Amino acid sequence: MSKPSTSSLSSSTTSFPTLKPQDYAHSPVHYAVVLGDHTTLSRLLSSLPRLPDASHIRTEADSLAQERLSEQISTVLDRRDVPFRETPLHLAVRLNDAFAARSLAAAGADVSLQNSAGWNALQEALCRRSSEIALILLRLHHLSAWAKWRRRLPRVIAVLRRMRDFYMEISFHFESSVIPFVGKIAPSDTYKIWKRDGNLRADTSLAGFDGLKIQRADQSFLFLGDGDQIHNVPPGSLIVLNHDDRKILDAFENAGAPMMESDIAGFCSQTSVYRPGMDVTKAELVGRTNSRARRRRRWISSSRKSKFRVQS
Repeated sequence: MSKPSTSSLSSSTTSFPTLKPQDYAHSPVHYAVVLGDHTTLSRLLSSLPRLPDASHIRTEADSLAQERLSEQISTVLDRRDVPFRETPLHLAVRLNDAFAARSLAAAGADVSLQNSAGWNALQEALCRRSSEIALILLRLHHLSAWAKWRRRLPRVIAVLRRMRDFYMEISFHFESSVIPFVGKIAPSDTYKIWKRDGNLRADTSLAGFDGLKIQRADQSFLFLGDGDQIHNVPPGSLIVLNHDDRKILDAFENAGAPMMESDIAGFCSQTSVYRPGMDVTKAELVGRTNSRARRRRRWISSSRKSKFRVQS
């Protein structure tokens, strides 16, 4: 498992060598950003296709067509076959070029892509104290992330409907032969997941952390792909039920609206940037066995199911 990376805002996240324009000549957008050629950059971006309003995409066929269009844009804007796997947006941040950053993000550049050091362009902007660029990327990323989800929603619902209905449980805990009592300190939980038609439900008790203390809450997440006409719930809604407080929350409420100034100020006031993650590249799904080396099974919903564990 990888440890979360932290970067103090008093220093930049990465200290790559000086840029050499010839290293980026094979990528027109990279090259224009490195040279600070805004005229060429604007011309390149204006030649790209434009994605329509995501709210107009209602069928799986429309969703697939828009995904192909999005990939065409990404092929140009999100290239990383350059030193340190930096996108043109990363270079704009390094050069503190607000015009290039705004133009790239508005054209559809993916703010979430990471360079070879594991940082995305927004994190780089925050750590370099490029406040103007950070605000630009934060506002545009908030809206583009929602638009991307809306574009993919019809396809997600269609795939769910084609899948068989199921119930499953996912239990996780952490063990270490090096760190004592890690199982007592680290989080653990059992997720219970139901799927029916285009809807999903997941029950969990892990709510978050308060310092080193694990916060628990009896809550359910309901993804209503089919919606609910009786209660006027549109398809694709995500509802959070807090059983302890007897509250119902709409997780997507105001998701498509611009960020509030208070949220922006809170995000930009961070003194550290964290890059939490878990390395699962070497993880394996291993069947659980009993003392006789036979596959362990249990009864779930009137049928016998095999048990597996993930080990790394």
